[in-house]
This record gives sequence, structure tokens and C-alpha cells, in this order.
Amino acid sequence: MNALRIFILTIAVAVSFSVSAGPNDPLFVSLTTDEPHRARMALSFGKHHFDNGHPLSVFLSDKGVFIGVKSGAGKYAEQQTLLNDIMKAGGQVIMCPMCLRHYGLTESDLLPGVKMGSPKVTGDALFKDGTKTMSW
Repeated sequence: MNALRIFILTIAVAVSFSVSAGPNDPLFVSLTTDEPHRARMALSFGKHHFDNGHPLSVFLSDKGVFIGVKSGAGKYAEQQTLLNDIMKAGGQVIMCPMCLRHYGLTESDLLPGVKMGSPKVTGDALFKDGTKTMSW
């Protein structure tokens, strides 16, 4: 996909989210990629709507776990800055424990503030009334 198509798709998604969301509907971003550009798009999109009043939960799963661990600091500095900004402002970042273990990582590898997921933690964010979900 070329850059123009990606830009147009991103704008279309943002417009459709804005039109169908209530003024304070929560946003659940499922981030499964470790590709830096796609991860930056997901986090920037989430942060934009979070800054506009939508509670935000970012769920890091599959290869997305590499964005939320200390060893990713070099490759994912910009993405980790976005995660830290989101958490400092009251958003939450949830790590998939099964995915973390799959890649040989442990809870001690998490960035400060990242929550370990569980059926309750993740479910409470995902199934909150009015929640909209985006996936990258």
C-alpha cells in the first residue's frame, strides 16, 4: 500500500470513529505489530482521541509486546514516549501475559506503568459500555 492510500485510510477511519462515537466513549486500541510506523500510527491515533476526552486503553499483544518492554527502548523510542505520555495522562497500557511469555519476556521486562493483563483487567477495558475498538 502506498503512503497516499495509508493516509486516506487513516483519515477515513478517524472520521468514521468520530462520527459514531459518543463524546466520551472509551477507545480500546489493540496493537499486535512491532512495525515502528504502524505502531506509531496506532498510538498517535489513540492519543489524539484520548486528548479529546475519550478514555484510552492500549492492549499490547503478539509482536506488539516489543513496544512495551525495556529492551525495545532503542528501536521504539518514539512509540515508548507516546506510551509514557498516555500513561502519565491517565490512559492505560495493558500487556498480554501469554504473548509476553511466548517471546521469552517476563513482567520485570515491562516499562514502568504498563499493567499485566488478565481476563478481568483486559475485559474491563474492552467491554466497558460504549467502547470502540481499533486494531493495528
